[in-house]
Amino acid sequence: MSRDRDPAGRPRNARPRDALGRPLPKGVPGVERVPDDYAPGADEAVAVAARYLAEGRPFHAHEVLEARWKTGPERERDLWQGLAQICVGLTHLQRGNGRGASALLTRGADRLVRFGSPPAPGAPGAPGVDLAEAVRVARDVAGHPERDAAGAIARLAGAFRP
Repeated sequence: MSRDRDPAGRPRNARPRDALGRPLPKGVPGVERVPDDYAPGADEAVAVAARYLAEGRPFHAHEVLEARWKTGPERERDLWQGLAQICVGLTHLQRGNGRGASALLTRGADRLVRFGSPPAPGAPGAPGVDLAEAVRVARDVAGHPERDAAGAIARLAGAFRP
């Protein structure tokens, strides 16, 4: 089986996805995706992720935050990766995978606690994100994965104030 690759030979998944980020068969229309070459600045990443969360689309918020973690400064990598993991955890919650949701929410929260909220002067931070609230939401939902996904997503969206 051949994999989709970009011009540099890196693997890419060009399969369409549904609203919850699940792959669909090739040729089936899916929802619009975040482009593979997207490289948002910090402010843009927070604003776009906040919009997706407000729309109940944590998978898409994760893609934006993942783009920032992969293209932003190295010293901010854990910050953006932690936020992305929390969004993926909420995606698992939407899909009914409580165990996967708990694991990713916990991993994401563990990454974020190292940054403090607000971050210490000179430390990397996500402008407009209340990291302490994001950690509280992630830990609460991880401990109760039977919770309503829409309510959990709305709570995380409240931590994003671009």
